Formats: sequence, structure tokens, C-alpha cells
Amino acid sequence: MSGPLTGEQLFCRINVVMATFNDDSTNVPPAYPTFPSLAPQNLVITNVSGVISLQLTCPTDPSTNTILRGAAPCSAGIERLPRVVVLGSVPAATSGVSDITSLYQARFGYPAVGSRVFVTCNQWINGWESPQVTFTAIVPAE
Repeated sequence: MSGPLTGEQLFCRINVVMATFNDDSTNVPPAYPTFPSLAPQNLVITNVSGVISLQLTCPTDPSTNTILRGAAPCSAGIERLPRVVVLGSVPAATSGVSDITSLYQARFGYPAVGSRVFVTCNQWINGWESPQVTFTAIVPAE
């Protein structure tokens, strides 16, 4: 959907986001917030002795309000973002890295070597969402 939302559409959109992340619903749309800089900066996929790991590089710690969405693994030749689904909140970063392997694996399993992985991240505050940023990488051979 593009263009301005009706009042009912805005009400539904804000409350769906809040319900997805277990926040209380609202009857009055909150003011549009100022979003801080997004912590995730890049997707890195490693394959060490057949163990595949998906990590987001995060120079700062992502807040619990950073949403991770993902798409099923696809052909390496795909360059356009496929349909994504909410995987959860981006986990806290340790030494500049947030490990998203378990979130991705729980929904899609482990991606095969040579497949492309797409994830998106954005933030939500009071039901409002910032624009999504897309990250992609190809699963390397060992």
C-alpha cells in the first residue's frame, strides 16, 4: 500500500505493531517519533566446519525495539528482496555482533551453501516503524 493512510488504517497499523511486540494498544495515535540510528549495519554469514552462523554487525547495541525480518533462503542469483516475515527482535550485541542464527533457523532452517539470505531491520517506537534496511549475503562454502 502506498499513499496516505485513513485514520482507521493508521489505528490498525500502529496497534498491530504494538500487539506483535506485546505492547499495550492505544486509542489515540501517538506523535511520530524521532528514530535513533539503526544499530545493525551488515549481515555476515560464516561456515566453519559445516556450522553456518548468521550475524549482524552492530557498532552499537540494538534496542529491544529493533525488528528483524527474514526471507526463506533463495537462489544466489536473486537480487530483489523476496517476501519477508517477522523473525523477532534483534538480539543484544556482543563485541559488536548480534547473532541471529537461532531466530533465522527457527523459521527457515539452516540455509544451504551457495544460497542467498535476505534480512531486513528497522525500529518501532509507540507503534510507528522506521523504514526497513535490507541486508543480504550468500552462504559460503567451508
